[in-house]
Amino acid sequence: MQKAKSALQAVSPYNAAITREQFLFYEMRTTAKLLDEGLSDEETVNRIVTENLFQYPTEKTIRKMALACIRRLRMMKDDSLVVAMATQPAEISKQICLYAMMKQYRLVWDFMVTVIGEKYRLKDTSFSKMDLNVYFMRLQEQDDWVASWSDSTLAKLKQVLVKILVENEYLDSSKAESLNPVWLNPLLENAIQSNNDDAALPAFNYFS
Repeated sequence: MQKAKSALQAVSPYNAAITREQFLFYEMRTTAKLLDEGLSDEETVNRIVTENLFQYPTEKTIRKMALACIRRLRMMKDDSLVVAMATQPAEISKQICLYAMMKQYRLVWDFMVTVIGEKYRLKDTSFSKMDLNVYFMRLQEQDDWVASWSDSTLAKLKQVLVKILVENEYLDSSKAESLNPVWLNPLLENAIQSNNDDAALPAFNYFS
């Protein structure tokens, strides 16, 4: 049984890691600032752990999350965005943080592009649990690994996705039923286009 599950996981582009590694804006910004100071990846992790910059209870958790932040920042393959996350105002930095999360997690990318981006394209500002349910039902039909996830895992993933929308002001609250208009900062727009990631643009309500 476990071997079969491992085989499904190995061929799937999806994982449920965002139940642990959530939006992490404070942690991502802290990590980006250390990298911007010129520290190496290893030095950055060591500083975060030594000084408990994330204020987590155990060293193991701090190290794990610091490494997760490094991985996410590096997934953008764009040092200028790491600098921008460290130095730009919070609203711009948060957009970059969302883009980094999309780059690392196919689950987040697909949700932001195929659900949120499509709603903006159709000028449909409604949002409800049904949108989340349909998204995961579709994934379960397409992917046997996602189909094997428990109801509790799916419920947690839905919570995390809604929380991401709230933190980035797509939604006013977790109970909101209407998407806000969002505006893509030109700095991130240019970086996304330079990285040939135009497919991500609808997630930020940007259509050329």
